[in-house]
Amino acid sequence: MLLENCPPDHALRIADQLRQTVSDFHFTWETRSFSTGVSIGLVNVKDGPFTLADVMSAADAACYMAKEKGRNRVQLYHAEDSELSVRQGEMEWISRLQKALKEDRFVLYAQDIRGLDAGREHGTHCEILVRLLDESGELVPPMAFIPAAERYNLMPAIDRWVIRSAFATISREQAEGGAVFEICAINISGGSIGDESFLDYVREQFTRFPVRPQSICFEITETAAIARLDKATHFIDELKSLGCRFSLDDFGAGMSSFAYLKHLPVDFLKIDGGFVKNMADDPIDRAMVEAINSVGHITGKQTIAEFVDGERVIALLREIGVDFAQGYGVAKPRPFGRRLQMAAATG
Repeated sequence: MLLENCPPDHALRIADQLRQTVSDFHFTWETRSFSTGVSIGLVNVKDGPFTLADVMSAADAACYMAKEKGRNRVQLYHAEDSELSVRQGEMEWISRLQKALKEDRFVLYAQDIRGLDAGREHGTHCEILVRLLDESGELVPPMAFIPAAERYNLMPAIDRWVIRSAFATISREQAEGGAVFEICAINISGGSIGDESFLDYVREQFTRFPVRPQSICFEITETAAIARLDKATHFIDELKSLGCRFSLDDFGAGMSSFAYLKHLPVDFLKIDGGFVKNMADDPIDRAMVEAINSVGHITGKQTIAEFVDGERVIALLREIGVDFAQGYGVAKPRPFGRRLQMAAATG
C-alpha cells in the first residue's frame, strides 16, 4: 500500500487499524473457526534517498522483523536499526544465492581431520566445506551467506548441491586413480533433516554415483538434532541402514547435550570449538573437553576436537585422549579433488 502525503504517525495509525481489522475477521469452515493476523512493515520514503528497490527491500525487512517479534504487529523501518540492517542484508542474499545455484557458482573445499593416537591406524578423514564464488569470481566466506540461507530456507537446496557435487568429485577421483579419503564428512542443515524428499534424494545419489556409503559421514549440529529429535533419529537410522556414518557437530554448545546423546546413534562427537580454542589457558574449558570426551567414549563414540590452532592444544588433546583434531593448527581447507587443487596451485 502506498499512502500519499501521509505523516509517519498517521501512517502508523492506519497500519494498526488495518492490522486490527484483519485480526477481527474470523474465517469459518465447516465447524471450525480460524483467526487471522497480519504482519506489516512500514517505511517512510522521506527518511532517505530511496530507490524503488530500496523501498521494497526496507519494507520487506520490516515485515520479516514484525513476524520475528511475534507476528500480528506493525514494524516501522529505521535505517539506523541494527536488527533491521542485518535482516535487510540477509534478504539481499536470497536472490544472490538463488542466482549462484542456477549458475553453479559454489565450490567445494576439504579440511583434514587427523588422528591423534600415533600408535593407531585411523585412516584418512576430511570434512567437505562449501564456498561461494561471487559475480567477479572471488571466494565468499561461508559465514557471509550461510546465516541468510538458513533463515530463508535455502540451505536444503545448497545441501543437495553439495551432496551431488561431492559424490561426483569422489567418483571422478576414484576413476582417475586420485587420492580418495576413506571418510568424507558432509554437513546437513536442520532444514533438510525433517524433509523426507531429501532422504530420497540422498538415496538417489548413491544409486547414481559409485560412492561407498561407508565412506560418507553426515554431520548434523547438536542444536538442529535436539530441535528435531524424532526426525533426526529417523534420518540417522535410515541412512545408517545403508552404511553411512554420522557425526554430531558443535557438541557441548547446548545445555542438555548429555541427556540427549544416548538417543542419537552417531559415530563421532565433534567437541564445540568454543571450548577447544581456549582450553590451554582456561581450566573450565579444559574440564568441558575432558567431560565430553569421557562421555563420548563411554557411549561408544569417537571424539573430534574442532578449532585446534596449535601444538599446545594438540598436546593437551592427546593427554586427555581425544581421538581426532581439526583446525588450522592441523590443516587449512583446500580445494576438494585433484583437479581443483591443481587449478588452485596454478591460479
